[in-house]
Amino acid sequence: MASFDDVWTRIEQHAGQQFITATGLPFTYRVPGDYLKVSRDGREINRSLSRTNFMKAAAAMPTSKPSDIKDRQGSAYTWAILMDPRVRAGAW
Repeated sequence: MASFDDVWTRIEQHAGQQFITATGLPFTYRVPGDYLKVSRDGREINRSLSRTNFMKAAAAMPTSKPSDIKDRQGSAYTWAILMDPRVRAGAW
């Protein structure tokens, strides 16, 4: 597996691009620091997803569905980002 620093760099690089949840809902995100903020339908969701959250979830990848990481914050968004080919980059 790639180092998590590499994974986080890819997450940062794709901020603002559209991602899709497992249920088909489109969303974007921004990375203002060591966390990200998710937006759906042009409105920001009132939750921050930390870099640590992604690091712990990445250790479990690959998984087949978001509920496999239900112990992580925002598992639907976390899973969609980590399983996206742009972020996975063949690492899992």
